[in-house]
Amino acid sequence: MPAPTLSEVIFSDQANHNFSKILGDLKRSNLSITNRLKSIQQDASFVGDVAATLNLPLVANERCGSWYIDSRLKAASAYFKSTDGHAGQWKFSTRRLNLQLLELIGRRDGCIIVDSTRRGKRMPDALSKTVPVWCCVLNRALFPDDAASHRLFVPPNAVSDSEKSQIEARLPEFLESLRALDLNLTSLREHLKKPLRPLWVTREDDLSPDLAETVAKSFHPVVCCTSSRQVVGTELSESGYIQGAGDDTENWALGLTALIFWKHAYKLLSTPEPDLPGLIESLVAESEVERATASDVEQVAHCIFVGLYSALEASLASGCCVVSLTPKSTDQSAWTRSTSYLEVGLGKGKIASRLLRDALPHICEFVSRFLERPRGSPEAKVVVLCDTGRDLSVGVALALSCWCFDASGGRAHQTSRGPFTKTAIRIKLGHIMTARPDANPSRATLQSVNSFLMDWRN
Repeated sequence: MPAPTLSEVIFSDQANHNFSKILGDLKRSNLSITNRLKSIQQDASFVGDVAATLNLPLVANERCGSWYIDSRLKAASAYFKSTDGHAGQWKFSTRRLNLQLLELIGRRDGCIIVDSTRRGKRMPDALSKTVPVWCCVLNRALFPDDAASHRLFVPPNAVSDSEKSQIEARLPEFLESLRALDLNLTSLREHLKKPLRPLWVTREDDLSPDLAETVAKSFHPVVCCTSSRQVVGTELSESGYIQGAGDDTENWALGLTALIFWKHAYKLLSTPEPDLPGLIESLVAESEVERATASDVEQVAHCIFVGLYSALEASLASGCCVVSLTPKSTDQSAWTRSTSYLEVGLGKGKIASRLLRDALPHICEFVSRFLERPRGSPEAKVVVLCDTGRDLSVGVALALSCWCFDASGGRAHQTSRGPFTKTAIRIKLGHIMTARPDANPSRATLQSVNSFLMDWRN
């Protein structure tokens, strides 16, 4: 048997296999739930310092912003997508208008929008580009005569001059998309005393009250706060710290939410890693019981309300027309429970959003028949319920608003209905999102609504 070569001795297949396994084990142990929660706590401490120094309210940019704000300090939520700020894909979203922030900004003379980003990046595109575009477009719409407020401000260390110029070229298009929604801009303008101006804060910046005070003389400061410390390279060298630890919760959180975490932070942070799955399971179950006792609905369009399943009993008792979208798939023949109650089993997630397309004709005709029935009271109510009150129920409410009512809120009938256009649907959606700011219908849900409305005559 020949003697082994030097490379076989030092870099044998077995050694390489063991080395890869060791690295994988180290990475998994570093990305443990414990390390994630401790990293979140560190980031939230920084966010709390920013709020105390600047004396401004904290706004969580969802989905993950709420992880970095102690729930006792959170003033509001917003939905600014990083994809709307990706290079070449810049967008002013008419689906996520975030107009609920204007009242808070005007009342408190600004706000702090909190988000994080993945390892290696300084700040998320949502804060470096999506929020600045939002501020600029709203300034142009609400302060048309204040040319000084129409400039686009972006962080120079994150956005190049070339990219800024390309975004600026599209601002007129973005402004027209907002104006096309036919919103009451006068009432929105009443919330603000001054235009908006984005600013940026990261863990690497020196924090001073002057940051916002100087700007506040002429603008309402909208401070974009990146909560996580930038990690260059692997987290293995960071003593357990994870940049953007609150991201991708579906892969690590076991159902834990930011609200549950902050309610039980001490217990979760002091529990050994092996015991965390069991503790999280019990806390999530407890939260589900508490959530089931809530029973609020919110009006989003003419006589149309949306809410959670927990409002079912009260809605049925009040004589409303109720459409309940359940997470268990059922045959359409079993959906109709009475002349005023439709229980639609679509399943969960993206599958439910796709199946919504075929369910909408049945839902819309059911509600139309209910609204056409003679009744003693002058106005009927339609309540749409789902497991979140923010996705499927909002999509159905949008379809019903288009199908059953015209632009002025009057009843639409077979002969006067449609044709529906993307612009008309977008206007209805804009009003719904203004009425229910935490609504977050998925792209698949909205595609089903558009497909149904625009193809119904074919």
